[in-house]
Amino acid sequence: MSVPRHIAIIMDGNGRWAKERGWPRIKGHEQGAESVRAVTEACVELGVEFLTVYAFSTENWKRPAAEVAALWALLEHFIAQETPTLMKNGVRLQAVGRIHELPENCQAALRRTVELTARNPKTTLILALNYSGRTEIIDTVRDLCREAAGGKLDYESLNEETFSRHLYTKDFPDPDLLIRTSGELRLSNFLLWQLSYTEIYVTEKKWPEFSKEDLRDAIREFNKRQRRFGGL
Repeated sequence: MSVPRHIAIIMDGNGRWAKERGWPRIKGHEQGAESVRAVTEACVELGVEFLTVYAFSTENWKRPAAEVAALWALLEHFIAQETPTLMKNGVRLQAVGRIHELPENCQAALRRTVELTARNPKTTLILALNYSGRTEIIDTVRDLCREAAGGKLDYESLNEETFSRHLYTKDFPDPDLLIRTSGELRLSNFLLWQLSYTEIYVTEKKWPEFSKEDLRDAIREFNKRQRRFGGL
């Protein structure tokens, strides 16, 4: 079985999963964090080099303030709790998005674990935090404009490769496989540039229900696809 080099996941359905059980939404997010752990471990076992999970979008700030605060507290707890496991499993932690807008304690927790795991040789776990694809493209255009205004970039020479080198994800390959849970059929403003030729797999399972075996099922389906990248 061919294993994708880079898997991206839109982790959808945490709140609905909790609501079905009569629990507060944060319980769904807590169980969703358990799924992140399981899937990361599966990626290490299978030899997946990069795993990007959509953890918090720029649009998520519109949710009730109490839920947003609980999500940031959960993130800080998750990072602290999982750092020993990341070290044990050789997982490198990274983050993409407007990280500077996160609560300072979350930024500090991220910095510590990113630095601590920087040399880990196996799967790179990338948290998309305060992220949106459109925001990333706008920020990239701003960077390019600044370089052009400063004489560091000839705009006539601008191409896809140059543009990609200014994205948040410049250090990572584009995803080979996108997994979306909860049966939704949309990209939700996630990695809009990077997903141009990515294979998409949708499951009806909500993210807290997603297991290692579900990941293997997605990879099996990926192996049935013929990737032509616009060719024949």
